[in-house]
Amino acid sequence: MLNQLLLYCRSGFENECAAEAMAKAEAVGLAGFVKAKPRQGWVLLNLYQQDGALPLQQQPFNQWIFARQWVACLPLLNQLPVTDRITPIVDAVKQLPLCGTVQIETPDTNEGKSVQSLTRKISAPLIQALKKAGCLTNKENSQKPTLHVFFISGTSVLVGISPANNHSPWTMGIPRLRLPKQAPSRATLKLEEAWHTFIPKPQWDQQLAPEMTAVDLGAAPGGWTWQLVRRGIKVYAVDNGPMAEDIMATGLVEHVRADGFTYQPKQAVDWLVCDIVDKPARVTAMVSRWLTQGWCKATIFNLKLPMKQRWQAVVQAKAALMDALQQANLSYQIQIRQLYHDREEVTVYIGP
Repeated sequence: MLNQLLLYCRSGFENECAAEAMAKAEAVGLAGFVKAKPRQGWVLLNLYQQDGALPLQQQPFNQWIFARQWVACLPLLNQLPVTDRITPIVDAVKQLPLCGTVQIETPDTNEGKSVQSLTRKISAPLIQALKKAGCLTNKENSQKPTLHVFFISGTSVLVGISPANNHSPWTMGIPRLRLPKQAPSRATLKLEEAWHTFIPKPQWDQQLAPEMTAVDLGAAPGGWTWQLVRRGIKVYAVDNGPMAEDIMATGLVEHVRADGFTYQPKQAVDWLVCDIVDKPARVTAMVSRWLTQGWCKATIFNLKLPMKQRWQAVVQAKAALMDALQQANLSYQIQIRQLYHDREEVTVYIGP
């Protein structure tokens, strides 16, 4: 029944998401094929095994790179009557386990946005009908799966579930972050989203504590430095370009005019962050040096992907990082995600 895994992704990265899906399936002994169209913002992995999507969802979702959300789904509901879309959706949901919450979603594309006026109108009556039919609990229950109703168009819908505590908590897998007026660039949202993605919020006070120290390579004009300073962290901002005056006025930033690839800290810091535009292999080698030399305790950095073979570039970068850490006998966790605020890049976290 649930032999399809729906994966939301960034428009234009369907091939990378599809390649990752096939690799994940093969790793757990599943076989299938992928349906993916350019710029549609989602991928459908079809598995030959009955309920084949469920074993995949037993794996950690936070180890996926290009998928924003995953949904073990039923066959496509197509040609829904415009006079009554709710009844066939509820009838389909009755085949699924009891769910705790529901997310009514669309692809993150222009076509998807055109359906959002419909989803806003149908949301309340659909939820009411689902509760009346016994498909949803009357209150949020974190131990029940989340129900996803994914409107591809006004008459085509995919319905399925994601496991409790092992999925993206955000609707459409997109965190709703506001750009602070004081921040010097939109790049500031990349680091904030990375923290939300990689570091559980209850651990922020411990892992992002005031009086910690950080190096920001390629810092100018200070989007990432601004986030660190807001947490009370002392920052060495390394860049030959100018830093925003407001950030320098905090007294928490030392501007070092130097090349980020050749800079070496005078003493070890808690954090290394880096958003330099360069080849993934060069950035990976630089970060590996920081970790193996003991210059930082944890790092968040971006890898700008090539136009072609982007999936292969990420696989090679992760393998190089793991090899460097293993050779140095260092134990770290590595997570890589294409964040919502990323574009032609992925964000890497390496920490304890």
